[in-house]
Amino acid sequence: MVERVEATEAALALIAKLEAMHGPLMFHQSTGCCDGSAPMCYPRGDFKVGGSDVYLGEIGGQPFYIGGTQFEYWKHTHLLIDVVPGRGSGFSLETPENLRFLTRSRVFTDDEVQELSKSPILDGEGQPLKTPV
Repeated sequence: MVERVEATEAALALIAKLEAMHGPLMFHQSTGCCDGSAPMCYPRGDFKVGGSDVYLGEIGGQPFYIGGTQFEYWKHTHLLIDVVPGRGSGFSLETPENLRFLTRSRVFTDDEVQELSKSPILDGEGQPLKTPV
């Protein structure tokens, strides 16, 4: 099965640590205003998602979303969430750990695009997108 978002072992280890500290988490791929298109990690429910967001999948058992407008640009892109040293945005939970989540990406192959087309794209409320993107 083709996944739209996955995480490296280092990212999964940090997710497990943050979950132990903060409880269930959620991720939202930032649009890049203040935080440079970084994946942001929040306590689950602290960041409101809805019909204008797109659910990409889960990493480390935590839901991962992206804004619908940004998904328009990235819909043909596989996201790999990694961790690198350094401070990221002050809003994301990993900041005090002196680590930051980083999005690495690649374009899906033609075969992957074909497989993805067989599954509905869900919005932030878990409903199929009304307007295909």
